[in-house]
Amino acid sequence: MVRTQIQLTEEQARAIKKIAISRHLSVAELIRQAVDAMIKSSAIIDTEERRKRAIDIAGRFSSGKHDISREHDKYLMDAFSK
Repeated sequence: MVRTQIQLTEEQARAIKKIAISRHLSVAELIRQAVDAMIKSSAIIDTEERRKRAIDIAGRFSSGKHDISREHDKYLMDAFSK
């Protein structure tokens, strides 16, 4: 592990100590869990993963329209003008 120093406001320090006590955790462990949650929710998706997700979603929805490939610009303009 890497030792690091952070500064909290008095209010933040009091609140995090209460949470740590209620969860039977150290303040350090609680902060590590919060950092892990932020890292997980802020994950940067690489280009290959974006491409895979786009391909996986293609064709999963239906608009009921049969001229999307020809009229996509018109449909986009209509959607953005609303």
